[in-house]
Amino acid sequence: MQVDAQAYYSGSPADLLKGRQYTAGVRVYDIAHPEAPREIAFMATEGVGPHRIWYVGSRYANVSIHYPEFTDQVLAIVDMAEPTRPELVGRWWMPGMWTGGGETPSWPNGRRYALHHALVAGNLAYAAWRDGGLTVLDVGDPARPRLLAHRNLDPPFGGGTHSPLPLPDRNLLVLADEANFADCSQGLRHIWLFDVREPTNPVSFATMPVPSEADYCAKGGNFGPHNLWENRPGAFQSSRFIFATYHNAGVRVFDIENPFQPREAGFFVPPDPEHMFDPRPNRPRVIQSCDCFVDAQGVMYLTDNNAGLYILQFDGP
Repeated sequence: MQVDAQAYYSGSPADLLKGRQYTAGVRVYDIAHPEAPREIAFMATEGVGPHRIWYVGSRYANVSIHYPEFTDQVLAIVDMAEPTRPELVGRWWMPGMWTGGGETPSWPNGRRYALHHALVAGNLAYAAWRDGGLTVLDVGDPARPRLLAHRNLDPPFGGGTHSPLPLPDRNLLVLADEANFADCSQGLRHIWLFDVREPTNPVSFATMPVPSEADYCAKGGNFGPHNLWENRPGAFQSSRFIFATYHNAGVRVFDIENPFQPREAGFFVPPDPEHMFDPRPNRPRVIQSCDCFVDAQGVMYLTDNNAGLYILQFDGP
């Protein structure tokens, strides 16, 4: 199935899947033997289903799920106390999304309010809602998530809020807005730094430098942030070095030792692909670096929608 990118980012995926058959839900695998993953549970969901999961082995998984009674993806908190029986225990959504309960969207047509995903630090969930911006939620009671703050930098800076990264030891939050359009046709998207010492009043005070060693707007494809490395347990963790994929500008590493003056500590831009992994026709033959995993030794696994997989070594700035 091929989906028009503009339609995907400006409306509900449910409209694009009408009449199609699919299975939606959360599958749980036992990977004690990595060479032979074993499915141990399936929690079915109605509607389009899940998009992304934040789960690091604790009791609760935080999942973005599109249920049929909502306009788009909302936060679903799943109890994993018994991994063979995952159980939905709580949900939270932006006001206006629950059309099945009589709510009416307050945002204009062509804007997409949808949870991409949320990262949890302590009892706080930092959630990215695409064109809906950032929310900070108290999830101390997972059955009753509670809104502490909402910030939306669109307008004037454009939407696409995509990737949150809390740094609790420094009371900071890194937040990336996705560039989901080609050729800088809607301007630039940024990676923001927030002071979250007071969770009810997150304050944006700096942005990461925008790559400028080449004319990426003229290169073709998307230029700007996508995913951040999320400091997952057991892998590389740092509250100083921030890893960000940047579509046609590859992967960047930012040094926020001085958070008021972030600087670029390194980057890698793969060559344009000889073979395209994206099967869609008439796509520009350029890299579109998408996501990265950094292990405890600094080995980075960089995925690219067009170019496949690169394996890199981060040795420091």
